[in-house]
Amino acid sequence: MAKEREILSNCSKDGTTVASIEGPSLARFSLSIAPAAEQARIVAKLDELLSDLDAGVAELKAAQKKLAQYRQSLLKAAVDGALTAEWRAQHPPTETGAQLLARILTERRARWEAKQLAKFKEQGKVPPKEWRKKYTEPVRPDNTDLPELPQGWVWAIAEQLCEFITKGTTPPKELDDGRLAEVPFLRVTNLTDTGELNFSDRVYVAGETHRGFLARSMVYPGDVLMNIVGPPLGQVSLVPNDYPEWNINQAIAIFRAVPGLSISFLRSWLLSPTAVQWLKARAKTTAGQANLTLELCRSLPIPLPPSNEQIEITNLIDIVLRAASDQVDVVEKSLKQSSAQRQNILRAAFVGQLVPQDPNDEPASVLLERIRVQRAGQGAASSGRRRRAEKP
Repeated sequence: MAKEREILSNCSKDGTTVASIEGPSLARFSLSIAPAAEQARIVAKLDELLSDLDAGVAELKAAQKKLAQYRQSLLKAAVDGALTAEWRAQHPPTETGAQLLARILTERRARWEAKQLAKFKEQGKVPPKEWRKKYTEPVRPDNTDLPELPQGWVWAIAEQLCEFITKGTTPPKELDDGRLAEVPFLRVTNLTDTGELNFSDRVYVAGETHRGFLARSMVYPGDVLMNIVGPPLGQVSLVPNDYPEWNINQAIAIFRAVPGLSISFLRSWLLSPTAVQWLKARAKTTAGQANLTLELCRSLPIPLPPSNEQIEITNLIDIVLRAASDQVDVVEKSLKQSSAQRQNILRAAFVGQLVPQDPNDEPASVLLERIRVQRAGQGAASSGRRRRAEKP
């Protein structure tokens, strides 16, 4: 089969993005021909084996779909409080979500004031009168169309719970051609719908570009990334600690959580069907492409459970999703094995190893000679008809 693929490759057309084979070249392609009776046995055996294989693949794909649905159901239950309903009844919080949010906002303002004072000191200036009034309080969420939360939870918006939300950019090639591979540069293809980063497709930028042109879009371990260009939306990943610093392109937004919001809970919320549907309903769609603005990202509602419940939710999700992920891996491995098995069956069929040969079968050479004679007779008859038609 490898030889046949090589020949077909040599027959392919150049200068086109569509895979195709030239007719004259294909006409010269040599085929191994089995006796007619053996061909019939091969077809019958192929029907039997491939039907069984197709049925198994269909079952695997159905399992794959159910696992994806299960993941979505679990995420929804996690972020709407259903997953921890029994646990919550037995573990009253020492600080409710509303109290936690109030503390987060107080600490947020204190950090802003500390930064302003440091800036004044660095510039050698005395803080002007009423400088604290320049602080912008994040807008509170509009709860009108939001689902009701469990007791002890509260709605917030991303801007209240993240100290930094922005998007990346891509340096022009004349600035960075990728030859200095120093800092990993993430694109949407590196994000997943499972929350894990897939860095198998690796791209890097130079450290100078990272610290200069791309300085605003530096990301660090613990940052949560989400694609803002789709479809599909809902590709989210937590930045791992493989590298101390990373960078991102313009199709990705950074959510850097403040203390008090679990990054694992934030990741689960951004992956949840509730959040994805909220974003999709407000996305700008042009020519089939969905785009999310930073304003929309910053105004995204986020449910805020008490801190101890965030920890419990994270632990439960990790345990259950890890088991589901293991099952997904098993299914994907089985699908790859099925694909390989299909190729092995076809290979065996066309090298004479799928069914036993019968010495009593009419030889293929006789079959080919009969076909040649029939085609020659058809050609002669066709020529005769053309000559009669051409006579005046």
